[in-house]
Amino acid sequence: MPVTPPDELKRRLAALQAGLTAQGLDGAVVVQNVDLFYFAATAQNAHLFVPAEGQPLLLVKKNLARAREESPLATIGPMPSLKELPATLQEYGYTLPSKLGLELDVLPAGQFLYYQKIFPSAHIADVSPLIREQRAVKSPFELDLMRRAARLTDEVFAAIPSQFQPGMSELELAGRIEALFRRAGHPGLVRMRGFNQELVYGHLLSGANMAVPSCVDSPTGGAGTGPDFPHGAGFKPVERDEPFQVDYVGSFYGYLIDQTRLFVPGKLSAPLEKAFQTALVIQARLAGLARPGYPAGELYREAQQIAQDHGLADHFMGDGRSCGFVGHGIGLELNELPVLAPGFPMPLAAGMTIALEPKFIFNGLGGAGLENTFVVTEQGLERLGSLPDDIVYL
Repeated sequence: MPVTPPDELKRRLAALQAGLTAQGLDGAVVVQNVDLFYFAATAQNAHLFVPAEGQPLLLVKKNLARAREESPLATIGPMPSLKELPATLQEYGYTLPSKLGLELDVLPAGQFLYYQKIFPSAHIADVSPLIREQRAVKSPFELDLMRRAARLTDEVFAAIPSQFQPGMSELELAGRIEALFRRAGHPGLVRMRGFNQELVYGHLLSGANMAVPSCVDSPTGGAGTGPDFPHGAGFKPVERDEPFQVDYVGSFYGYLIDQTRLFVPGKLSAPLEKAFQTALVIQARLAGLARPGYPAGELYREAQQIAQDHGLADHFMGDGRSCGFVGHGIGLELNELPVLAPGFPMPLAAGMTIALEPKFIFNGLGGAGLENTFVVTEQGLERLGSLPDDIVYL
């Protein structure tokens, strides 16, 4: 298993400190698992204090021994209790911050109020935008991990035809595919940023189930296993002459790849065939446009225009209920920056990684489309995987 190099962490922390200084913050406390892993190379139960200047401090509640094995940070110590955090910082020689950054987009309200209590004189600011913008651009080390995730995902997708039997339920087929991912080292968890964001592997949906609406912000929903988890694969059998779509998230060392392919046991209806071909046109067009400096939101408008030109605007990214984006950033979390959505002006930058997913949904019939993960380069989007886009007929 790869280990995050010390120089990689040093670069990340230096960039965060530069951002803290630019925003007039004295320091930040990082507690969310993904951000901890990004800045400290461990996801143990810990608090990472990053001063605007000087060395960071990782204080671990559980497990200190594992944190010291996993993280190359120079200063790692125990944290007796949260209420003693200010005193512990002073013991290590830090001046208590008067302006403190916290991850307010994910921090529970109760914990935020407690930080206010133990840092009564500090002005608390949201450091989440700074962290998310920094994480949006991947280093060569990160891109290598994502390429390895793509190779593993391609291998699993290539094996899907061998796992399918007509009449089996979506859940049974999903279980077989997920077993392949697990054997390849997938942790089973797909990390997403935000409250109530839950996903296990992804969506495997067939026929009309692709168009079943759900709570999740995605062009597809699905029946799920019930009202307790109301999206994704359900008990519906996968029949001949109806497509099934596998939209799964591969993982390697925490880094994610989002990929979708369409499988057809038999024949595909003409509307869905047309929709799939249009999705290919959209992918090709956006892959050429998406260069550094191009506004992320304009890519959605371009895709929407292509859908309209092909007479499919009402089915683009939904059927009368568009999810409002055609792609999203991806890395350690599934829903990273940038978002390819109208009203999202963030310019693309070299090194950003994007899951591009042009899809079309037809109520009562199903859906068609594809998804690949790309990195932004000066020449446009470079695909991280190599699996063919073609519809797989079974």
